[in-house]
Amino acid sequence: GVAGCSGGDTGVWGLCTLSKGLLAPSRGLTQGSQNPEERIFHINEGNFMKLVSFLLRDHVKAMEERKLLSSFLAESQKALPSRRMKDSYTEVLLPLGSQPELREKYLTVQNTVRFGRILEDLDSLGVLICYKHTKIHSAKMSPLSIVTALVDKIDMCKKSLSPEQDIKFSGHVSWVGKTSMEVKMQMFQLHDNEFFPVLSATFVMVARDSENKRPAFVNPLILESPEEEELFRQGELNKGRRVAFSSASLLKMAPTAEERTTIHDMFLSTLDPKTISFRSRVLPPNGVWMESSKLKSLDICHPQERNIFNRIFGGFLMRRAYELGWATACNFGGSRPFIVAVDDIMFQKPVEVGSLLFLSSQVCFTQENYIQVRVHSEVASLQDKEHMTTNVFHFTFMSEKEVPLVFPRTYGESMLYLDGQRHFSSMHSLETLK
Repeated sequence: GVAGCSGGDTGVWGLCTLSKGLLAPSRGLTQGSQNPEERIFHINEGNFMKLVSFLLRDHVKAMEERKLLSSFLAESQKALPSRRMKDSYTEVLLPLGSQPELREKYLTVQNTVRFGRILEDLDSLGVLICYKHTKIHSAKMSPLSIVTALVDKIDMCKKSLSPEQDIKFSGHVSWVGKTSMEVKMQMFQLHDNEFFPVLSATFVMVARDSENKRPAFVNPLILESPEEEELFRQGELNKGRRVAFSSASLLKMAPTAEERTTIHDMFLSTLDPKTISFRSRVLPPNGVWMESSKLKSLDICHPQERNIFNRIFGGFLMRRAYELGWATACNFGGSRPFIVAVDDIMFQKPVEVGSLLFLSSQVCFTQENYIQVRVHSEVASLQDKEHMTTNVFHFTFMSEKEVPLVFPRTYGESMLYLDGQRHFSSMHSLETLK
């Protein structure tokens, strides 16, 4: 499915890639004591950088070193040893309760946790898990480059998080293809000395060679129980669902008969009854034109957010898109929105350092208290100024009160409305949050 994808570069050597957001002062994760039985990484400062010091060296020199790792790459998947799901299982503790300086990076003005930071952490954890699955014990560093291909879905089961209680992430590889891996992750927060679930996430990662130029094979997976067989089967179904969803995209196929009826009924409801004209449009009660819900932002992609390949971390892109999407939902609904779901984020093109990152966000579908927001990401270099799409993000928010209905005015906006409706209907977490 996504084996050839090269977008969304996340990191190089898995154990260093939790750097994007898990440690406050130095923007790098450091590993504290690790209990071999529990396999929990504790986040603190100072004793982990020796494992990832190559990331701090000169970029050109680091790339020269990685060329030497190509001899460790397998020529076929059969040449690699099989791994178990438990081999890649990882837990990471985020001690917000005991480290005020760390808490500051995760704090919102409403005294909740910044979800954009959580997206960065999930992106990094997904890479770490994949490196554990593909680890080569004879190599000092991994010959693979693990990149984020897509965020399949993130479903919430709690509205908001406390910034004063510890958070725990866990996850493992749940499915593998020849060059791609599905990673399932969960997030918990401490309450009364017990960790309770907050969200579940499914990412798809791909393996590239040491220079990030071509796909590389990943270790096959051994299934040891009926539960693991079911997880693997679900991974196959997820792949098929993504292919079907892509094939039915409104960029390729006409809307269904039911969708066409929906759009036509909405169009008729906006015609001015005082005139006999298709041009006279008026908003129904409690309605808002879709075009008035837009917000835009611009980021300059500085080297601070780069990986070893001189590209911008996927987690940073997700955080910036989420924060603009949240502001859009807040501005539209008139009250503080909660994130409900994230899905179908495809990393189509890597973002180079020095690019101008243009983010455009708008509400494309609403229902009761729910707001579906679409954020379009594109980049332009300072030289040619040509704009190219890198990502499209889909976020579902829930407002504290019922929100207006959004109405498309043009055919293009009608397609955005239907696309938003499709993403909204695909969610799994609505009943849980209700």
